[in-house]
Amino acid sequence: MPGNPIIVLMGVSGAGKTTVGARIAALLEVEFAEGDRFHPEANIEKMSNGAPLDDADRLPWLRAIAAEIDRARSQGRGLVVACSALKRAYREILLGGRPDVRLVYLRGSRALIQQRLDGRQGHFMPPTLLPSQFAALEEPAAAEAPIVVEVAAKPDEIAAEIARQIVNRR
Repeated sequence: MPGNPIIVLMGVSGAGKTTVGARIAALLEVEFAEGDRFHPEANIEKMSNGAPLDDADRLPWLRAIAAEIDRARSQGRGLVVACSALKRAYREILLGGRPDVRLVYLRGSRALIQQRLDGRQGHFMPPTLLPSQFAALEEPAAAEAPIVVEVAAKPDEIAAEIARQIVNRR
């Protein structure tokens, strides 16, 4: 992997993408980007009202994240971006033609994730949308060369394991 690592950190809402992603970025001394900030206002409003996004809603969001990845690549800077990237088609938009971008999947049980979401406050996505997240989830295949990490551990432990695997795969 030439230059600084670029990582797409994927998983359902509540898997810990923001918490773990910020820690990975700090460990690797690269920038962290929260994928939610790339959502158009209409998407945030839709989710806030309890409605799941469809593929058409997600397309401009995914393209905006892909553009940020391309900016980081062209500038030679590292980046960890948190993005649900639930479907292979979404990951193709983010990773396709970018062999230097690594995919990391934060995997957790529905029960654990539900417990986390039930305790989360101040996020626009309500816990009632978790079933739609798991319904849309297509776990990464071996061909996508993902790093898969279970999220039951503490965030610092998860981040350290991911950072170790990223460094070892360079």
